[in-house]
Amino acid sequence: MREFKRLTPYRDAFRMMMDDLREIPDAEEVSLTEALGRVLAEDVTSPIDSPPFDRSAVDGYALRAEDTFPAREYSPVELRVVDEITAGEESGVTVESGTAVKLMTGAKLPEGANAVIMQEMVEREGDVIRVLRPVAPGQNVAFAGEDVRKGEVVLKKGQILRPQDLALLKSLGFKTVNVKRKPRVGIIITGDELIEEFDEDALMSGKIMESNSAMLTGLVREYFGEPVFYGVVPDEEDAIRSAIEKAKKECNLVLVTGGSAFGDKDFAHRFVRLLFHGTTIKPGRPIGYGERVFIMSGYPVAVFAQFHLYVKHALAKLVGARDYEVKVYAQLTESVPSQLGRHEFVKVRYGNGKARPIRKKGSGIISSLVESNGYIVIPEDSEGHLEGETVEVVLY
Repeated sequence: MREFKRLTPYRDAFRMMMDDLREIPDAEEVSLTEALGRVLAEDVTSPIDSPPFDRSAVDGYALRAEDTFPAREYSPVELRVVDEITAGEESGVTVESGTAVKLMTGAKLPEGANAVIMQEMVEREGDVIRVLRPVAPGQNVAFAGEDVRKGEVVLKKGQILRPQDLALLKSLGFKTVNVKRKPRVGIIITGDELIEEFDEDALMSGKIMESNSAMLTGLVREYFGEPVFYGVVPDEEDAIRSAIEKAKKECNLVLVTGGSAFGDKDFAHRFVRLLFHGTTIKPGRPIGYGERVFIMSGYPVAVFAQFHLYVKHALAKLVGARDYEVKVYAQLTESVPSQLGRHEFVKVRYGNGKARPIRKKGSGIISSLVESNGYIVIPEDSEGHLEGETVEVVLY
């Protein structure tokens, strides 16, 4: 098998890929119930103040703070209760000196009141309360606009919508939100050795259960895309050419696994004008990219690494997503050596501030992916990390 004459450094290949891609302009309006994980297509501005009025932050009594200044437990101040309201109601009275309105958490502050005293801080007998300690103006009050001001940009374009973001939108009166359309991502799996249905005799005769499609489908969905599976294609030149040409016409991005090196039946790379083919990453160095097509390895672990090092960033570029990686710092439990000139993807298990390298080796060992929940990267100019060293872990 012919080897690569030259491997493109990872960062050079990454830059070429990102420079080649353009954000897709298409957007769509979806309900909040369908918006989780979608990417905002535009800034969202609040149409109202939130809260829209001054409201009580506690169960208690709305009053004029000045009336309570002399209050002490040994010398309480007496006030007359002139109304009682719950959340969602509005008092029709104005709080004047010497009066108070009983109210619940969230209720609108009555006219004339400028503070709320907690009900535990008073003694009540009939329509009279005895205030046992003073309160300051504004105490226990959530003021209008304290959370969000009308006209304020509350969520920015490129935000990946989380449950808390949806709660904010709902609180401001939104029922729908404008998000980027999911890019269509074609998935083509190649290989004569692959079978899709379990057949023990075939497996014992040298066949392999195909698994990349399930993994890539999940990864594409996780990273903003809509997977389109074109099936398992045999190692036949015309069949692979046809599948790639069809997927290029129908999709925004195409992922082809298998046929990425220079074996007699490695055809995939022949049908794409590649910007690079062969990079310094490990595992997965035979990766190629061009014309919005990734030519990827056939081995699952290599495919997984290639996706995280290249494809997820391409998908984020297509939808303009921000902050799509979760990174933490951790202390290595073991040393991880590497070779200069290699950009290495190292699977780890992160927990309690520690990162344990997964020692199972081999690009076909899927269980090593299952045991991991993140990865660290060792760049080309490093010979690795020592036990106890602090490293940056990208979680998945």
